[in-house]
Amino acid sequence: MSDSKYTSAIWSFMRHLLFFFCWFFCVGAYAQEAVWLLVDTQKKNIQVKQGDRTLEIFGEISLGRKGAGYKKKSGDNITPLGSYKISYTHDKSHFRKFFGLNYPSAQDAELALQAKRISYSDYQLITQAHRMGRLPPQDTDLGGLLGIHGVGRGNKRVQGVFDWTQGCVAVSNQQIDKLAKWMFLGMRVEIK
Repeated sequence: MSDSKYTSAIWSFMRHLLFFFCWFFCVGAYAQEAVWLLVDTQKKNIQVKQGDRTLEIFGEISLGRKGAGYKKKSGDNITPLGSYKISYTHDKSHFRKFFGLNYPSAQDAELALQAKRISYSDYQLITQAHRMGRLPPQDTDLGGLLGIHGVGRGNKRVQGVFDWTQGCVAVSNQQIDKLAKWMFLGMRVEIK
């Protein structure tokens, strides 16, 4: 075999090998399950999950003053149950850090429409926002501006002892700082 054919064969082999390694690592990275949050309102904790595996647990959370359930209306002080996503953040919030949820969900809107708690026009606005990947209106009769946050300059002694929020999920300031390292826009948050 001549030197040029030998060199060409080596380069061809190297290109195929490089392609294989790139394909292998890209597929492996893509196949890795996304990190998500499970807010367990019974155990009063937030679990950072990857697939079914728990990576970290933050205990002693506080919920809305009336606990968790299906929100009926704005101002009912209930933490909503359901599937949401982190859709905005405020790093300099009154509550230290605030991770806003895309509440109300399309399911929340469907239930409210069936119960005649929102108009058909509000239902359309909420579902259209979800279809377009945008934050739904926060000023319908279902309310809004719900998320996960710290205590900020509030009374740190009530955190984890009482349910004190207007429907949000609260953790201590130290916990929100640690939790923030896991959080990202679009992150799935399951509240059960």
